[in-house]
Amino acid sequence: MDFDDTPEEAAFRQQVRSWLDANAERRTPGERREAPVGVADRTSDLLVRARAWQARKADAGWACITWPVEYGGRGATAIQNVIFEQEEARYRVPPNLFSVGQGMLGPTLMVHGSAAQQRRYLPPMLRADEIWCQLFSEPAAGSDLAGLRTSAVRDGDAWILHGQKTWTSGAHYSKWGMVLTRTDPSAPKHAGITYFIVDMESPGIEIRPIRQINGESDFNEVFFDGARVPDENRVGAVNDGWRCALTTLMNERLVLGGGTGYGPGFDELLQLARETPWSGRPALQDAGVRQRLADFYVRARGLEHTRNRAWTALSRGQTPGPENAIGKLVGAALRQQLGSFALELQGSAGAGLDAEATPVGASFQEIYLYAAGLRLAGGTDEILRNILAERVLGLPGEPRVDKDLAFQEIPTRRGR
Repeated sequence: MDFDDTPEEAAFRQQVRSWLDANAERRTPGERREAPVGVADRTSDLLVRARAWQARKADAGWACITWPVEYGGRGATAIQNVIFEQEEARYRVPPNLFSVGQGMLGPTLMVHGSAAQQRRYLPPMLRADEIWCQLFSEPAAGSDLAGLRTSAVRDGDAWILHGQKTWTSGAHYSKWGMVLTRTDPSAPKHAGITYFIVDMESPGIEIRPIRQINGESDFNEVFFDGARVPDENRVGAVNDGWRCALTTLMNERLVLGGGTGYGPGFDELLQLARETPWSGRPALQDAGVRQRLADFYVRARGLEHTRNRAWTALSRGQTPGPENAIGKLVGAALRQQLGSFALELQGSAGAGLDAEATPVGASFQEIYLYAAGLRLAGGTDEILRNILAERVLGLPGEPRVDKDLAFQEIPTRRGR
């Protein structure tokens, strides 16, 4: 691995810093980044500030910099994007609330969308003038996404949608969504799916925010009851939606590849152990606490070097593959376990959520509750282990007895 910038990368980094210095304030040492949670609706302060920052970047050519120039980006390399994100993280700017559209759905439109769709949707997506959500998961189709049952039936020049999606992040403040539907139940489950753009303000769509354990409502249930979608909003061919979905999922795992989300990390945990009394002395002096900290440190450094390996590949013009699943698989679990141990150190204070009355502003409590969702988003732990086993280690795939059955013939309960 090469930890140093090339001369070209160093020059680009300086260019990024110069623009950020002119347009934002640097964070002070130890100051945590703002969390991307708590957006109640389109008028929420966090969302308003995030959109304004995105528009400022877009006007200066720093939004979605890896997008091709014809779509509003600057055709930057992947490593240049990493450099920009590294530098932006040093400044007091709003979090990116638009990665679903800009990191996953925009690239899907670039590959599978029509020229008219690209012209219509990509420019306002880049500026965050229009926000997008991803309508994939269903109550009975999460890990087995191809088992989805939301239907789309052709009606002249439109399609009528019925069904339910769940865990849809940002649906309550999104203008547009990408939705996977079942259009041919007589075909095998992967072959009868079609991909659509849907207006989230359409009649026949109901959005119900899901109250989370941390008190926020960042994701939703979405119900389709006769929602009408024009055929011009279809992405790709009829019944070829799975191919489009794979492009979205590939980009989703790149977006989530770090797997750690936001919040305190090992350094904050170490400081907490220094400051927390434990049997009459600082917790850091306890052998058991030190052993746990050493374990967290080893895994955190392993994740850091895994990311460095991916960035080195990007710097050399290579494309990291399915091994990036390691980042999310290990990182999300590490965040949850790190938060759990921090709560143990805090004792009775660990049960509180009052930022004024708990250590580190209750940030460990927040990440502990939030990280459980990270272990589901973008593929559960079990799915990621399968990806690593089959695509990285070359182990035999799991048996899939329903692969060639017509979807409507797949048993759904005992006796059928």
